[in-house]
Amino acid sequence: MPADRRCIVEMMPKEAGSRRRNMRWLRALLGFLSPAGSRGFLTTLIFHRVHHSPDPLFPFEMHAADFCERLDWIRGWFNVMDLEEAVTALAAGKLPARALAITFDDGYADNYSVALPLLRQAGLPATFFVAPGYLDGGCMWNDAIIESVRRAHGSVLNLSRIAFGTHDISSIDARRRLITMLLSELKYRSLEERSQCSHEIAAAARIEAPRDLMMTSAQVRGLAAAGMGVGAHTKYHPILARTDESTALLEISSGREMLESIVERPVTLFAYPNGKPGQDYTGVHVRMARELRFVAAFSTAPGAARMGSDFYQLPRFTPWDRTAVRWSARLVRNFAIRPERVFV
Repeated sequence: MPADRRCIVEMMPKEAGSRRRNMRWLRALLGFLSPAGSRGFLTTLIFHRVHHSPDPLFPFEMHAADFCERLDWIRGWFNVMDLEEAVTALAAGKLPARALAITFDDGYADNYSVALPLLRQAGLPATFFVAPGYLDGGCMWNDAIIESVRRAHGSVLNLSRIAFGTHDISSIDARRRLITMLLSELKYRSLEERSQCSHEIAAAARIEAPRDLMMTSAQVRGLAAAGMGVGAHTKYHPILARTDESTALLEISSGREMLESIVERPVTLFAYPNGKPGQDYTGVHVRMARELRFVAAFSTAPGAARMGSDFYQLPRFTPWDRTAVRWSARLVRNFAIRPERVFV
């Protein structure tokens, strides 16, 4: 056997043993930080898309191989729970040690085609917060912009018609910079203005918005049939804090009603679009979630929930680090964060 291959074979058992020791150490630390019972914490992770393969435009976004690796880490470090069961256990002070739940936001088709098979293979549950207004061929404003810039022909994109000037798109980096700028500029405008600008950008790029990025109603039913949770996320994903109260209430309630008609069972959990306390939702929307009798509602504030947390502002986050060491360190630090919330 060549020396280099012999070296690899000889190292493998040591590496496996080292990994097992590291996992035992990390599980012990997580068990100390998040014990069973009334002193326990619930860590809730957020994902959005899981691409089949790395996206050349955004190579660090989650794709199948990365997600499979993350599931392997999560399964080894935590007790992964169905989110609704976890919320019930949290309220009763009966969480297991190292409790964690997995969630997805928005309703992308790859949640069904890519993430679901990997979750089932790993034997792990997840809850999918879906904006049903975009099911069956819809396209969110941000994705319309991303795909317009991605697919635009030529090396220049003229957006002066909507006061965004003319931009170089001769390289992937240039296209990425333009997308980042446009999303940042439009994120906190009204739903109508965001939609109009996304149509104008698509027209300037001579591109039609894709019709296959979001799930179909049948795929949402498929998630529920597979034992996954389905949660409400408004109908069209507006920034609630930038929406009048009557529209916000209609968005929350009608989105839930649409999902209940699709999955034919109660939808008891809600996630605020974007979800930053005070910036994306306010105390008004917390009261709406409570008065609509959701069991719990979730923000995107980092931190872990504990007994006594506001069940209509439970925290969620995603560690974006690329290695197991940094990912686990971020998860450990998450227990020390006091989640932001708005006062009602």
